[in-house]
Amino acid sequence: MTTTSPAPFNRLLLTGAAGGLGKVLRETLRPYANVIRLSDIANITPAIDDREEVVICDLADKHAVHQLVEGVDAILHFGGVSTEHAFEEILGANICGVFHIYEAARRHGVKRVIFASSNHVIGFYKQDEVIDARSPRRPDSYYGLSKSYGEDIASFYFDRYGIETVSIRIGSSFPEPQNRRMMSTWLSFGDLTQLLERALYAPNVGHTIVYGVSDNKNVWWDNRYAAGLGYVPQDNSEVFREKIEAQPMPAADDPAMVYQGGAFVASGPFGD
Repeated sequence: MTTTSPAPFNRLLLTGAAGGLGKVLRETLRPYANVIRLSDIANITPAIDDREEVVICDLADKHAVHQLVEGVDAILHFGGVSTEHAFEEILGANICGVFHIYEAARRHGVKRVIFASSNHVIGFYKQDEVIDARSPRRPDSYYGLSKSYGEDIASFYFDRYGIETVSIRIGSSFPEPQNRRMMSTWLSFGDLTQLLERALYAPNVGHTIVYGVSDNKNVWWDNRYAAGLGYVPQDNSEVFREKIEAQPMPAADDPAMVYQGGAFVASGPFGD
């Protein structure tokens, strides 16, 4: 973990700034940029000072995304649909949207993207398995498929155009874990911010995949292939153990007790 603050970027772009994590990062990312451009499709609060720029943008709108990216030094792409929905609802923001972000980065010379991927890229692994970034992907949902596609876009744009990306397979980033599964997948806000700092400043990341998880007692993810980032999580879900163990025990065959992706493996189908 860095001990001194790195030099700030001139302008960072944060998409999804009105979302749950976006609202947190709006505050915690301030030391890393002179100006943060905050974007979402709606419901975003106005800029609080001249260090913020607020832009309403639909990620499915190619022209709007190209305008959004102009003049930024790096992109933290947290925008899009964040839970499981019908494919048609995922398509615009999560699949077209991530393509638009990378095309805009290419055209405007942005060389670093932080992509908010998800544990749902590998959600069909069982909870008794330990996997790493090179384990085959096993998406558990349309949402997971969209994040898997985003990782492929990131790989392609590095190989073809030299745009570097850190794809963070976020576990469960909340103030505290909400259930037994999250005791393994929990990512504290402090550790998330540290991970984003390392993703922004670490040199020669190419396309690096890292699991976004705190230093929990029982984890399913091995970050050996992301060691170059220098990410050293500081928090641990064990402080919430007693509270979580007081919850009723789910059935043994409950997806939340079997699969790394939890309930996502059983969501849908939609529209039948």
